[in-house]
Amino acid sequence: MSEKALVIVSGGSRGLGEHLVRALLADGHTVATFSRGKTPFIDGCMAEHPERFYWEECDITDAPRLDRFVAECTRRFGPVGTLINNAAFATDGLFLFTRRNDMHKALAVNVEAVMNLTQTCLAGMIRARKGIIINVSSVSAVRGIKGVAAYGATKAAVDGFTRGLAREVGSQGIRVNSVALGYFESAMSTALLDSDQVKKIVERTPLKRVGHIEEMVGVIRFLMSPAAGFITGQTLLVDGGLTC
Repeated sequence: MSEKALVIVSGGSRGLGEHLVRALLADGHTVATFSRGKTPFIDGCMAEHPERFYWEECDITDAPRLDRFVAECTRRFGPVGTLINNAAFATDGLFLFTRRNDMHKALAVNVEAVMNLTQTCLAGMIRARKGIIINVSSVSAVRGIKGVAAYGATKAAVDGFTRGLAREVGSQGIRVNSVALGYFESAMSTALLDSDQVKKIVERTPLKRVGHIEEMVGVIRFLMSPAAGFITGQTLLVDGGLTC
């Protein structure tokens, strides 16, 4: 896989997605992303990397819109080399009181949209007989955590999808993995990290801390690298040992 191959990152305007886009551009990749709205970060990337960065406003639950986005990306830059399914909708609170609209949205964003975008990108990967798909999952997919039952269920579905798809496309030179992330510092998680629940999780974590967002990015970059060339169908836990 060429280091210059096109990388599509869903939800690349903020949080982990922003850090991924920033790192991948620094690595020399061509990067395309979409989100529901433009941010100053997106404006900066468009100005600084006009030949290697592309963004569109897009709702991830709009499958035809996703198809058009991927078609435009490949028209501009060629086949998709790597897809990082990063965008997600988080639900929290006791399941008994979770709104059904939120459950539906979590399934639509975290499961159905991941499958739709993957299917769209996969066709070109199969023609090229190479490709990398990385699904961002969560520690709540493999360890019961109070207050995120619905969210954890969607991420467990993503991990199952990862394993099944890896079986199907491995012979075509395509690797599929997921990264189950534990709690990590980010602009969006500041309030959450001060909660008593997260403090209790830190107490149960062997490394006695939450992760740094650069560590999450580093694991994804590793899975994209030739050093991970014999890794597929795996869910890599990045949780400070919480699940060990």
